Amino acid sequence: MSTDESVGRELRLIPGASRSAATAQSAGMQRYEAVSGATVGASQIWMGESVLVPGSVSGAHHHGDSETGIYVRSGHPSFVFLKEGQEVRLDASPGDYVFVPKFVAHREENHSLDEPAVVILARSTQEAIVVNVEHL
Repeated sequence: MSTDESVGRELRLIPGASRSAATAQSAGMQRYEAVSGATVGASQIWMGESVLVPGSVSGAHHHGDSETGIYVRSGHPSFVFLKEGQEVRLDASPGDYVFVPKFVAHREENHSLDEPAVVILARSTQEAIVVNVEHL
């Protein structure tokens, strides 16, 4: 990067308390954005967090033309999608990662009755693409 390209460009710290809930949502979960076009002027990545309260099941949704990487920070969320017409459940634990390909409808579930599930999200576009669908 030349000196001219770096003018006005700097690292940004986004304190956890300043993340924004003003992003696309699905029933049964709460999404927060931290790194996005809206928060820091990102042009190619979106990063945030999702919280599933105990006993919750999200609505079915996909993220359009965006790949999503998920890191499980706490709790034991399940990720459910269809494969050849059958539901497949991926049960995750803290430290696990989940990859969600473009346009794959899925839902998140938290079967714990006393512990929220918190996941960190990264998408291949800075847009918070969430397409809520009727069912998987």
